[in-house]
Amino acid sequence: MAEYSLDITGLVCPMTFVKAKLKLEQMAVGDLLVIRLRGAEPAENVPRSLRDHGQSVLAMRPAADGTIELVVRKER
Repeated sequence: MAEYSLDITGLVCPMTFVKAKLKLEQMAVGDLLVIRLRGAEPAENVPRSLRDHGQSVLAMRPAADGTIELVVRKER
């Protein structure tokens, strides 16, 4: 189970990634973050940008409400 969660369903790129990055900066290495997002552009850009910044994207799954849940482990 994730230690942290972040709802960015009301944001658009690039703020989706900015908010996710800021949240990860508050976390310890190894902590898990569940990010809830909405839309095709954030679903493509946020996981890619997090990987590009050295984080591990462990899962990406649709939620019952039509959003997407992204599970990320902080690596550094």
